[in-house]
Amino acid sequence: MPSFYSYHTSPWGPLLIFADGQYLTGLYFADEGHCPPIASDSIENEDAYPFSLTIEQLNRYFEGSLREFSLPLMTWGTDFQKRVWQALTGIPYGKTMTYTQLAYQVGSPRSTRAVGQANGRNPVSIIVPCHRVIGADGSLTGYGGGINRKRALLEFEARNCPV
Repeated sequence: MPSFYSYHTSPWGPLLIFADGQYLTGLYFADEGHCPPIASDSIENEDAYPFSLTIEQLNRYFEGSLREFSLPLMTWGTDFQKRVWQALTGIPYGKTMTYTQLAYQVGSPRSTRAVGQANGRNPVSIIVPCHRVIGADGSLTGYGGGINRKRALLEFEARNCPV
């Protein structure tokens, strides 16, 4: 199956989006450390499915009118990583959770470090809201897109979150 990619502008920098023609497979800040290289056989095609749906929902999120994404996702990772990524989708818009709370939620209370590593390997940032996970002391730690972007995303959501 062919793989596709496209770039999209966000208020916090360029995004690199990956898809396989059926599923969204990646969303990264183009300059972040975990952003994979574009495969030599990938095709730049902003019309490939589900790019238009992804971009429409991202734009609504950036406008403050979308709180939860509904996109066809296909992610590759260990079973543990997938459990963590699934749990991330349950953190409400404008709210945060600590790594320790997330470890308890996925049934591995002694695996805070592993939860942090899985969180950092999230292949669809923003959509699976790994930016909503914070340190036990409330500090902003460990975001692949950078702490400044994590802060900006959390502040953005807090401003747009109804009380």
